Amino acid sequence: GPGQAEMYAGLQELGVANGEDLKETLTNCTEPLKAIEQFQTENGVLLPSLQYALPFLDLHGTPRLEFHQSVFDELREKLLERVSAIALEGKVEERYKKLEDLLEKSFSLVKMPSIQPVVMCVMKHLPKVPEKKLKLVMADKDLYKACAVEVKRQIWQDNQALFGDEVSPLLKQYILEKENILFSNDISFLQNFFSPSPKTRRQGEVVQKLTQMIGKNVKLYDMVLQFLRTLFLRTRNVHYCTLRAELLMSLHDLEISEICTVDPCHKFTWCLDACIREKFVDNKRARELQGFLDGVKKGQEQVLGDLSMILCDPFAINTLALSTIRHLQDLVGQDTLPRESPDLLLLLRMLSLGQGAWDMIDSQVFKEPKMEAELITRFLPLLMSFVVDDHTFTVDQKLPSEEKGPISYPSTIPEAFTKFLQENRIACEIGLYYILHITKQRNKNAFLRLLPALVETFSDLAFSDIFLHLLTGNLTLLSDDFALEEFCTSLFDGFFLTACSRKENVHRHVLRLLLHLHHKVAPAKLESLQKALEPTKQSGEALKELHSQLSEKLELRKPSPPQVPEPPSMELPLPTVPTPASR
Repeated sequence: GPGQAEMYAGLQELGVANGEDLKETLTNCTEPLKAIEQFQTENGVLLPSLQYALPFLDLHGTPRLEFHQSVFDELREKLLERVSAIALEGKVEERYKKLEDLLEKSFSLVKMPSIQPVVMCVMKHLPKVPEKKLKLVMADKDLYKACAVEVKRQIWQDNQALFGDEVSPLLKQYILEKENILFSNDISFLQNFFSPSPKTRRQGEVVQKLTQMIGKNVKLYDMVLQFLRTLFLRTRNVHYCTLRAELLMSLHDLEISEICTVDPCHKFTWCLDACIREKFVDNKRARELQGFLDGVKKGQEQVLGDLSMILCDPFAINTLALSTIRHLQDLVGQDTLPRESPDLLLLLRMLSLGQGAWDMIDSQVFKEPKMEAELITRFLPLLMSFVVDDHTFTVDQKLPSEEKGPISYPSTIPEAFTKFLQENRIACEIGLYYILHITKQRNKNAFLRLLPALVETFSDLAFSDIFLHLLTGNLTLLSDDFALEEFCTSLFDGFFLTACSRKENVHRHVLRLLLHLHHKVAPAKLESLQKALEPTKQSGEALKELHSQLSEKLELRKPSPPQVPEPPSMELPLPTVPTPASR
């Protein structure tokens, strides 16, 4: 067929006879058998000792093809070993000259399946495959597929669109994996989205594949970063920021200095990575991080765009926010004001740089966002007063009854707190982490007191997937309170259900929580929730699936209707009526 002809076409260029030549010889000869013998002699393996061995193999019924094939396989293995050896020996120019000559000779046979591995091997070892050959490979789907990644890198670096096609499905997969973790049906306060260590996360399939595709190629690394920036701008999805940091640290793990030394964020990311591992920014690392931020020189402000993206990674924000809450508690104990703590101010500075990433990259105005004085002079002292309230209440509860004042837990929230959560992004982020903190401490009073402030927050942060994922996990610690009408009304009617109809993700998180804790909720409340959480026609598949899982669980929980004993049969045997005789 035409495929065969194309496959062996290269042989003639090399002066090697092929099937076409044999056909021609046989068509134009008088004694076919003699012609075949001559063709075999001319084109067989030229070893004098074989002259006697071949007839011996014929006697044993070994086809010549089989023999030639095994000789060929043997030679190919030797050749592949030799190519790999050439790539390592002698002077650089000489070894590449040898390989280029070999490529010139063999490239015309690249379509022959038996020869292809050799051609591919030669190209793989050439740091610069001639442009013309790369174009031929690129134009042929099968050849492109068969290429080693070393060759593909040379093609990609001048073809951003083609590289984009290869990278795009991996980025989609990455975002999906993150979302699957956030919506996972396993809810626990022990294991959550932030549990895996940075090292473990970098072993993920997508990061590993991208690392492999980039190799040591700075141009490809820059392209991937450009894709991530563009996608982050287009979608505001912060998981792209995580991938930005993971990719750099994956190259760091492999000690790829060609890339790490040219990425101006390398040392900052490395230091922050250690903080994320500990889930805390200690004083020594805080100084180091501050040094990097203060060291941004005039004319190099653009690096702030990259640093802000690194700080916008949810794993970084989580670490900075947890550290902030810890610092505030320490300050209460030391009777110190927030503005007197340089460590706390640095955490806020990094939080606002991270939270400002999108605006900075979008506007291309590279300067650190201004910190609002009120955040430090009013909002943080407010949070500290909540810590004091809790402390006072707890101490009072422990007093012997005759000394107890008629103290009840403060139930109102200062209006300023609610306003801060609505209008200030950093205040909102820290406020949400404070609420996660009190939930984790099983502090039901404080939780119910602050919950109303979450209904309206800055850009709906309290209804974001990461916060709801963490909140549902921590709420499992208050599972016994789900039996209380007042608790459920505050949590479901007062918070979750205010957003379910307009935000499908919130709807999903509530269903996740109920799937986990339905057995703790009072039956009447559960029934009204099940109705309130009915999916609509427009709801996504995942939501419908969750609701039907919940309904199934609730069916199983319903007590079976009481068995009413059947009344004894009152039937008397009927008298037999004779059938009319057929006439």
